[in-house]
Amino acid sequence: MKTDKQKIWFVTGASKGFGLLFVKQLLATGQNVAATSRTTAELIKTIGDSENFLPLEVDLASDSSVAAAIAKTEAKFGGLDVLVNNAGYGIGGSLEEVEDRDVRAAFDINVFAVFNTIRHTLPIMRKQQSGHIINIASIAGVAPGSGWAAYSAAKSAVIGLSEALAQDVQPFGITVTAVAPGGFRTSFLSKESLAVPKNRNGAYDNINEMLIRYQGLDGKQAGDPEKGVAIMIQTAFEQNPPLHLLLGSDAYRRATAKFESQMNEFENLKDTTTSTDF
Repeated sequence: MKTDKQKIWFVTGASKGFGLLFVKQLLATGQNVAATSRTTAELIKTIGDSENFLPLEVDLASDSSVAAAIAKTEAKFGGLDVLVNNAGYGIGGSLEEVEDRDVRAAFDINVFAVFNTIRHTLPIMRKQQSGHIINIASIAGVAPGSGWAAYSAAKSAVIGLSEALAQDVQPFGITVTAVAPGGFRTSFLSKESLAVPKNRNGAYDNINEMLIRYQGLDGKQAGDPEKGVAIMIQTAFEQNPPLHLLLGSDAYRRATAKFESQMNEFENLKDTTTSTDF
């Protein structure tokens, strides 16, 4: 990993999975890292104390909590170069089965937390006239699958906001990368990271059976999280980082199949589509 400059990083959801690996790899290369978790005790126990490390207890759904964490990061390190929006969790099931409160809770962390962190990071990056934002979405946000409507909607939102944001902040020397990972051997499929409906509807037995099979893949996914995190970190040191970054051979297959099918559909309906013009 080429890290020819010490940067200041703010990583959300750092207690496990990609987030924890981000912190470990960054500290190993001498980077300055602020990392969020719902509680800092586990972070400190796992990572230890370091002058380059600032563990933060943050409620990412709270704008004021996020603002305070960003302010502490700037006060300790003197700026903020890279924001990594990693925090999030899965929510599976048909839309008839998932409860409103569960969908809203998932959007609070998967989507609105991203708005919160970006909102309070941009003033610092604009002042610096530099910065990089990494928003970790999912291949489900590019090529949704059956049984993942709520999760796909949230991750599609992250990709869409990243695409628009990249245009908004380009004049300030700020870049954005939206990452769409496929299956990686993180804790994503654990009970703590994947919400499933408490009350099942027999009309959707096929979706419920799929979720059971999917959870059985825990620890068998093709993606190596260490390699994935190293690639994401590298984007922050590139002069022209990608706006879209697929991670995993499964992500590549799903995305290319989706866009090929979509283009065929667009072309088949071209006459209909263009017939609405004056």
